[in-house]
Amino acid sequence: MLHFIVNPCSKGAKKILEPLTDRLRESGLEYNIVAESGRQEARGRVREITSGEGIHKIVAVGGDGTVNDVLCGLADPSRVELGIIPAGTGNDFATAAKIPTGLDALDLILKGEAKYTDFIECGDGQRSMNIAGLGIDVDILQRVEAMEHGGEKSKYYRGLLASLKSYRGQKITVTVNGEKQETLSLIAAACNGTDFGGGIPICPQAVLDDGKLDLVLVDLPKRWKLPYYLLCLMRGKAPKLSIYHHTLCEEAEIVQETGDRVQLDGELLTAKALSVRVVHNKLKLFRG
Repeated sequence: MLHFIVNPCSKGAKKILEPLTDRLRESGLEYNIVAESGRQEARGRVREITSGEGIHKIVAVGGDGTVNDVLCGLADPSRVELGIIPAGTGNDFATAAKIPTGLDALDLILKGEAKYTDFIECGDGQRSMNIAGLGIDVDILQRVEAMEHGGEKSKYYRGLLASLKSYRGQKITVTVNGEKQETLSLIAAACNGTDFGGGIPICPQAVLDDGKLDLVLVDLPKRWKLPYYLLCLMRGKAPKLSIYHHTLCEEAEIVQETGDRVQLDGELLTAKALSVRVVHNKLKLFRG
């Protein structure tokens, strides 16, 4: 049985749903399509589906937020084969996992073989498939959250422009590989995937199945240099910047001095600290 968890609020999901259903009918496979709009509702439904014995095949139809809801809802990731049909605004994790769009993603699930893929445990039942972090990305997302009008992409770029004018950095304490450091940060991110923010390659060196987290710390530059550095980040030149620091690890903790929100795969969560740990060789994913 293939269980499809669909985000009905996603325009991309609405567009793919009819041809997806037609292809499934043609295949003769047994399937179930569940449309869940609320985060807790979706997670609860996934937990219910995956609580039984055997291997469960779950497919997230939506963007990174839908993938995160499915991942967080899994009762036991070691008994799941996860598929993704990218249908969101950014689909950043699908980019890292080389998952095609449209019905090609379904073909990958129907004809391909699921491979072990790392994910991030973030404590308190929270998980991240792609990137967990804090900094200017959280500031942007909070602005987007408060906007009432416009599409998701236009909201994001409006939020970005507003953050460029006012963001003052975040004082953080980072503990990784037995060492503790304090810094004024522009971005602090624990990466499993490569991209965030709708296509910004913050960690192009990340590998999805190496059993490691890629901890990325980007120092806050002088204000007049901020637009230049962000442009470099968006163009994939992050690792070449002097303010960019990369560390491989299995776990890390980031504590912010004044902020109280973090982001997990683009979804905001109230938390002062971010404790992350890589989970290796537990979850299988259909990917390129």
